[in-house]
Amino acid sequence: MNFRVGHGYDVHRYTTGRKLIIGGVDIPFGKGLVGHSDADVLVHAIMDSLIGAAALGDIGVFFPDNDERFQGADSIKLLEYVCELIKKNGYEISNIDATVIAQAPKLRPYITGMRTKIAAAMGVDISAVSVKATTEERLGFTGHLEGVSAHCVSLISKN
Repeated sequence: MNFRVGHGYDVHRYTTGRKLIIGGVDIPFGKGLVGHSDADVLVHAIMDSLIGAAALGDIGVFFPDNDERFQGADSIKLLEYVCELIKKNGYEISNIDATVIAQAPKLRPYITGMRTKIAAAMGVDISAVSVKATTEERLGFTGHLEGVSAHCVSLISKN
């Protein structure tokens, strides 16, 4: 079997007046993330990882931030499109492993919901979706509550 690995990274800064959506889950918090779409930093990292594994570019190729069609877009719907694209290119998603870096809010209570939504969008069993959260011990931009970042590694295989 031909396996391919991809890595994705995304970052968004905090702002007021927007919902905080991470992993497709609306998280109660006094701030949201700035972005052209819903700014779901986790789902964006996942999409970039999958697109990269298939050597199809990055999410900006498919969802440019100057295209009005994606203004306020639901990133879970965009992930569904990416997963269909991966399948159309002859690949099957084996698994993903993602980490969200945020000083606050605490994400542990939302991880299962994130995994459930992401797995459904990807068309895989929840056991193929790992989501973790960590802080940077009050260091850097995430530690100073300026924003949130996420990394993802994915494994796909040729059908």
